[in-house]
Amino acid sequence: MFSQTLEYALRVIVYLAGESGPTTTSKIAIATRVPESYLAKVIQELRRGGLILAQRGLHGGSTLARPPEAITLFDVAQAIDPLPRITTCPLGLVSHGTRLCAVHQRLDEAMGHVERVFRTSTIAELLSRPTSSKPLCESPDQIEADKNEKLTRLTVRRKKK
Repeated sequence: MFSQTLEYALRVIVYLAGESGPTTTSKIAIATRVPESYLAKVIQELRRGGLILAQRGLHGGSTLARPPEAITLFDVAQAIDPLPRITTCPLGLVSHGTRLCAVHQRLDEAMGHVERVFRTSTIAELLSRPTSSKPLCESPDQIEADKNEKLTRLTVRRKKK
């Protein structure tokens, strides 16, 4: 229902909401499991949408442009992949024009409901819900375990050579 890019953008926003300062692209990529090569595109779109600040250089990185209480799921979707609404017949039926048939009316109502939920769901609210896992992100312990596993595999490969 939603694009992979929007999923990645939500992961980035949620992750940055938990960070206290600028965070490097490589750290974001590891934590969110977004390919680093694609992450640059996501960060650029979020920056253009006014949701994050990105700074290059020695002490650079990405941060949220606004507090998590002021960023909604709708804001992220609008910056990346706006939610589609049906205003005219998608089939191009001339007799329907802007008078949607019952099926397209219902589909548009469903998208309207999604839009209302997204507009009222802030990142802070989602992060404050009691759960054993952080939304859309791996736990710091799992990130560390994954790093250690990769190092072990590299070491084993080098020994085989």
